[in-house]
Amino acid sequence: MPYLVALLLHCLPLAMGQYDICKSWVTTDDGPSWEFYACQPKAMRMKDYVTVRVDPAGITCGDPPERFCTHENPYLCSDECDASNPDLAHPPKLMFDTEDEGLATYWQSVTWRRYPEPLLANITLSWNKSIELTDDIVITFEYGRPTIMMLEKSLDNGRTWHPYQYYADDCMEAFSMPARRVRDLSTTSANRVLCTEEYSRWAGSKKEKNVRFEVRDRFAIFAGPDLKNMDNLYTRLESAKGLKDFFTVTDLRMRLLRPALGGTYVQRENLYKYFYAVSNIEVTGRCKCNLHANLCTFREGSLQCECEHNTTGQDCGKCKKNFRSRSWRAGSYLPLPNGSPNACAAAGSAFGTVQRPPSSAALRPRPKPPEPPESIRAAPKSKPGRTAHSAGRRHGKKAASSKISKLIRLKADSGPVAPIEKYEDCECYGHSNRCSYIDFLNVVTCVSCKHNTRGQHCQHCRLGFYRNSSAELDDENVCIECNCNQIGSVHDRCNETGYCECKEGATGPKCDDCLPNYYWRQGCFPNVCDDELLLCQNGGTCYQNQRCLCPAGFKGVLCQQSRCEADRKDCDAAPGARTGLGTLLLGALALQLPGWVDL
Repeated sequence: MPYLVALLLHCLPLAMGQYDICKSWVTTDDGPSWEFYACQPKAMRMKDYVTVRVDPAGITCGDPPERFCTHENPYLCSDECDASNPDLAHPPKLMFDTEDEGLATYWQSVTWRRYPEPLLANITLSWNKSIELTDDIVITFEYGRPTIMMLEKSLDNGRTWHPYQYYADDCMEAFSMPARRVRDLSTTSANRVLCTEEYSRWAGSKKEKNVRFEVRDRFAIFAGPDLKNMDNLYTRLESAKGLKDFFTVTDLRMRLLRPALGGTYVQRENLYKYFYAVSNIEVTGRCKCNLHANLCTFREGSLQCECEHNTTGQDCGKCKKNFRSRSWRAGSYLPLPNGSPNACAAAGSAFGTVQRPPSSAALRPRPKPPEPPESIRAAPKSKPGRTAHSAGRRHGKKAASSKISKLIRLKADSGPVAPIEKYEDCECYGHSNRCSYIDFLNVVTCVSCKHNTRGQHCQHCRLGFYRNSSAELDDENVCIECNCNQIGSVHDRCNETGYCECKEGATGPKCDDCLPNYYWRQGCFPNVCDDELLLCQNGGTCYQNQRCLCPAGFKGVLCQQSRCEADRKDCDAAPGARTGLGTLLLGALALQLPGWVDL
């Protein structure tokens, strides 16, 4: 019976009580001591601690006051938004308030009165703290869900942004991506960014209001549809590259790109029925404490982990001052069921290494391990907090000079020094626990650097990654993926601030946007025409800045050439003979092929 009870407790969902105890006081033959466990805080409603920002300026309705309509009564525009009247205002805070008696309160944007200029709005949620998502993100829209929107995430408090999920009524048209569903993903693609059409097609404002980011469906890929196989999920979170970070955020941003259209095309005679209205945003998660805390409190305006295991910092991301005998490490879910606390320890102490009450065998005296050669014992420790480049350079010079002088002395006294293949507790900022001595260089270097780091002390980032300026060198998130757009960038590498090298015409930190006078079609192409500087000639019309649609009798990029100059037969034909469905179809086909210049 006790075994069955323990098994049932072990199978509770991720948001429940597994890994909720950090330590216990145990008594052994050597006396009482702490027994440490991997631990994490309980999940909670993160919207209670969020800071919200809506931009651009002036996108919130009510200044000046305006009337708006609904799709249900598009010609009965009796509703009003007025920022100066509390009963008629729709500020951003209404996305997170408590709604009484079922009466929805909501933030609302201005109407699409400036059509065809796009109606764009960004809603940014910030926690100033790393959090781990444990349930679906649910955004509730009133008066219809957007036909096009994006969800983005940041891991560095809004300094850089990465796509999280795309939403559109036509994914291929909006984002040049095929529509996919989360439940169709596999174990190797569970952290894929996809585009979904499930939440964007018109279903009527009274029926479907929610847009989701399906966290539970992604968990279910490993834990099963009822999330009963949590052991497998925890194992995958620990072992699959990038999976744990995929569910970690410091900020979320919703980019609203096109409002609900009511199932029709934009009706220009009544633009006051097109707008955004958000009544609620639910985000469920836990503070990220690197498995070193089971409590998280709101202090001094932000969430703070109550760190155990002799760790400290907002995310328990470093060892306390007197407990730095080895590099800091995050706790681990493995081995199941209690995980590894990887507690920080004082010099000369095994404090914090016990995971469960020791057996009698564990209390027997153990032979003292051989001490490492002086060349490694004397390696100086660099102070965390410097930049990766400068700290690594100073560290390398001091370490090399110290080791070389001592190695020369050792060779003179005791003969050649044998290469060291492996040594625990290396100076690798916690990104490796193995190092090797390279005899012909007289240096000790870290082996198999993790967390996308490289270098003698794992102090640099791999190609395709850049330094997270908000993280210390021993943080497992110290290196962030460049994530350059494969089409718009020259290569997948970026500079130290995360900006990629863009091809001609492309711009943006990730080269996923186009410069003015360029348009995007699987790359950035220069505008052929516009209505001001490159006006199509001879009555031609500019189509999406990509091509001039020429009338009968003219051709060329700007319709500047008469067909008669090339073919006298065209001049002999009737003036309207060549204008017809065939010409229009050819023109439409040419628009799909940027390389076409002439019909």
